[in-house]
Amino acid sequence: MTSAPDDKSLSGNQKRKMKSAARLYAVQALFQMEQSGQTVDQVMVEFLDHRFGAVYDGDEMIEGDADLFRQLMREAVNWQAKIDQMTDRALVAKWPIARIDPTLRALFRAAGAELTQTDTPPKVVITEFVAVAQAFFPEGKEPRFVNAVLDHMAREARPEAF
Repeated sequence: MTSAPDDKSLSGNQKRKMKSAARLYAVQALFQMEQSGQTVDQVMVEFLDHRFGAVYDGDEMIEGDADLFRQLMREAVNWQAKIDQMTDRALVAKWPIARIDPTLRALFRAAGAELTQTDTPPKVVITEFVAVAQAFFPEGKEPRFVNAVLDHMAREARPEAF
């Protein structure tokens, strides 16, 4: 793992990339928590110590924004019931959150945490998490599905922004 760069030395573009990476890592970590039964603290330590900036087959993973990652993880866990209920309301009645793909479930929880617990503009949250969906499902319809669900969730969570 590389050491995190000094925040003051980063350009706006570098900071955006680090925030985007933190969102992707949060989805991966929430997925891992659900699949492995690990606690939020165990998964956060693993990601912060071993995944942020790690090198796999010669490719270096981008350093994520550790503060945003921690916030998304904690808020997704702390507010999971509220976020899952909001997600259920955005889904088709026959497809409650328990029946959807676990990667999408993790994505909706991370995005829901950012929509409900931060002041990030909803359109930014939607755009960022649609990009995460595209990373996981580059050939599928899932990114459009994510866009529609997150739009519904954002309008419920922050109607004043629309």
